[in-house]
Amino acid sequence: MSKNPFSNNVLLNLGIQSLNEMQEVAQDAILNDANVLLLSPTGSGKTLAFLLPIFQMLEEDVKGVQCLILVPSRELGLQIEQVWKKMATHYKVNICYGGHSIDTELKNLSNPPALLIGTPGRIADHLERHSFDTQNVKTLVLDEFDKSLQLGFHEEMKYIIGKVNKVNKRILVSATSGVEIPRYTQVNDPTVLDFIQEEKHNENLDIRIVFSKSKDKIESLFQLICSLNSESAIVFCNHREAVERIHDMLTAKGIIATFYHGGLDQDERERALIQFRNGSVSYLITTDLGARGLDIPEMKHVIHYHLPSKEDEFIHRNGRTARMLATGTAYVIVNETEKKADYFDYGKRRLDVSNAKSLPKAPLFQTLYISGGKKNKLNKFDIVGFLSQKGELGRDDIGLIEVKDFISFVAVKYPKVKDLLAKVKDEKMKGKKYKIEVARKVIKKVEE
Repeated sequence: MSKNPFSNNVLLNLGIQSLNEMQEVAQDAILNDANVLLLSPTGSGKTLAFLLPIFQMLEEDVKGVQCLILVPSRELGLQIEQVWKKMATHYKVNICYGGHSIDTELKNLSNPPALLIGTPGRIADHLERHSFDTQNVKTLVLDEFDKSLQLGFHEEMKYIIGKVNKVNKRILVSATSGVEIPRYTQVNDPTVLDFIQEEKHNENLDIRIVFSKSKDKIESLFQLICSLNSESAIVFCNHREAVERIHDMLTAKGIIATFYHGGLDQDERERALIQFRNGSVSYLITTDLGARGLDIPEMKHVIHYHLPSKEDEFIHRNGRTARMLATGTAYVIVNETEKKADYFDYGKRRLDVSNAKSLPKAPLFQTLYISGGKKNKLNKFDIVGFLSQKGELGRDDIGLIEVKDFISFVAVKYPKVKDLLAKVKDEKMKGKKYKIEVARKVIKKVEE
């Protein structure tokens, strides 16, 4: 399969038996062609589609950064980093993004990785600081490049591309068709791999309409959530203010939810995703920022409180469910007075939720915050051992653990939390005492 003897173990490390058609085609094109444009729907496995051939192209005896991956958001970058680490390639990876400690990044780059992931603003900053050498950067990946353009990263991307002038392979990745490629990317006459059209109408996705008698559709949303058998869902809105208003109104009705949008700082955004990911909250209220590039579980339910203005965003949102071979449902809440979206078929099957009144079951877990992380030499095994021995928790009492640079989060069965905190209050983990407490909820950031 490859010149690299480790590559045959990568799929095993990821728990994957074989590549899908898109990944196989992408692997061949990226290995053999100088410029590749990969278009494939959200959830189809694009990250592995470009990481696997990159792994095969890395050279053992070359020091420094060999591949640079630019991403529009830290969440997408962290997701790519996580996949790379699961691949267990033995090649170092680092990620750089706004809001992350610059001192930590400079320290990481002093022993440069083979694979560097970053947002355009932060990578441009490092290039100005001469934090890493660009001479051995031969591969450039622009993941979700259309989103970077939407966010206004033109100048930063142009600057970066001008600095990595030894690049001989360029890979553009997107979940959207028809985006014009800027000249400064230097991607000329690329090999186009378009898997979007054939996946546009997902046979595993069921779309249902919920009609709201009221122009303010919050009661219909509440009833819809109550009808989902306590299963998690993502609720999409078109504006940040609507996200927070709907979150507050659902919370007042007893729904355990959190929210996510671009007006939150990076720590708050990450905290919201962690609590949703580990099952401490069941419902994520978000803008289109939550439609792609996030590391969150497969959803059975996606709810459109508002329909987006463009069909592409509707498709991206729906990409959070019915992924690969799974089935899922997208619900569209409509009121007869609102402006109709020209791309949407309002003749879809209706769903009557007016009789759903019972609140969803409370989440099984609560998230705990620990004031230490990887830079404090803590890992998941240390945390599990500490909670098991000092906190007297069973394995089933501990859920998802996420260890960051200087902090960690762990999901613990809700009924066990109070007793656990009392037992570990004065205990040390690996010889040091850390603050352990219930993680705070995301707070409002939008300015009126």
